[in-house]
Amino acid sequence: MSAVRRRPKLLRNLNAKFAAMPMILTTLVVFVGGTIWTVVYSFTNSKLLPRLNFVGFAQYERLWNTGRWETSIHNLLLYGVFALVFTITIGFLLAVLLDQKIRFEDAFRTILLYPFALSFIVTGLVWQWLLNPNLGIQNAVRSLGWESFSFDPLYTPKIVMFGILIGGLWQGTGFIMCVMLAGLRGVDEEIWKASRVDGIPAWKTYIFVVIPMMRPVFITSLVLVASGIIKLYDLVVAMTSGGPGGSSEVPAKYVYDYMFTAQNLGQGLAASTMMLASVIIILIPWAYLEFGGRKRG
Repeated sequence: MSAVRRRPKLLRNLNAKFAAMPMILTTLVVFVGGTIWTVVYSFTNSKLLPRLNFVGFAQYERLWNTGRWETSIHNLLLYGVFALVFTITIGFLLAVLLDQKIRFEDAFRTILLYPFALSFIVTGLVWQWLLNPNLGIQNAVRSLGWESFSFDPLYTPKIVMFGILIGGLWQGTGFIMCVMLAGLRGVDEEIWKASRVDGIPAWKTYIFVVIPMMRPVFITSLVLVASGIIKLYDLVVAMTSGGPGGSSEVPAKYVYDYMFTAQNLGQGLAASTMMLASVIIILIPWAYLEFGGRKRG
């Protein structure tokens, strides 16, 4: 027994460490190695094939002097702010409604979660049809007699991102609802009993007691939604292909077009590195809130 205790830490739990080795090696080679490769070659003038011909920050200067990239960043920020606010707000409100122990809760939860099981391509094609002025909602309303009704966001450059936002909310809100519902079900029932005894309205209990208790759930939801926003691509391609007139371009589409269509690998990797930087900007505050708070506690 004493010999086991004196065994060095490196030799303890060898079976578990050997079992984890494939995953660790995969992470190091694929993710870490791929990230380093992307950053290094973003400083080169690689075209169709990668080549180590360094040009400094020339690719980044070109990137930020390109109107298409600026439009992509503007669209992503616009979409991201509204997607974060509405996805988390609507998801939480739906979770609150389902937390009231309503009848057919399982059926409602399944219906609301079902869109998340679909791919973004399928979601995009569905909403492309629904928002088509000649086939979808506008045509249906006009056929009922409202001839002046107009609803064609995908064909209006100034509001096209809001049309894409509709499809994104339809797919992602149900998943956030389930995350929030799991958090609500973890709240101690004694809190609700005490609030009812004290005559505290339910909405005050949610705002001042329940929501602060669910801080980790909200942070997790925030990270999940933000990561989905940054890699927004297939929904845009399915609904607008970047149109009309490039008004719905997003960074991920910019990366794909330059790497595989324009055959400018260096420019695409520079844009990828900027997207990586945005992910890091999101992850650092999350890691600080999650782990820094625990250490202080």
